[in-house]
Amino acid sequence: MPSAISDVEFEKEVLKADVPVLVDFWAPWCGPCKAMLPVIEEVTKAYEGRVKVVKMNVDENAETPGKYSVMSIPTFLIFKGGAAVKSFVGVKSKEDVGKELDAVLG
Repeated sequence: MPSAISDVEFEKEVLKADVPVLVDFWAPWCGPCKAMLPVIEEVTKAYEGRVKVVKMNVDENAETPGKYSVMSIPTFLIFKGGAAVKSFVGVKSKEDVGKELDAVLG
C-alpha cells in the first residue's frame, strides 16, 4: 500500500529519496482516483525496492500540488534526483503506469 504524505514531509520523502518516486495526487471524493487505487497498489508491489510510491490528498495539502501545477486529479508525477521528470493525468492501466516508470528507470 502506498504511504500517504503531506506538504511537510514532501521534501524528505520525495525530493531527497534515493530511488525514483511516483506521487499520486488524489482526493477522497474523486471517482477516477478511486478507480486508480487497485492499479497503484499493484504498481507499488511490482516496483517494490526500485520505485517508492506515495499518495498526497490535495484537499489536505495545497502547497505541493500548487507548486507543481496540479490542476486536475488524479495527477501522477514521477520524481528522480529531486526533480519532476514525468507526469500523467487520469485513469491509466497498470501497463501504462509501468511504461512511464520503466522509462524513468532506464
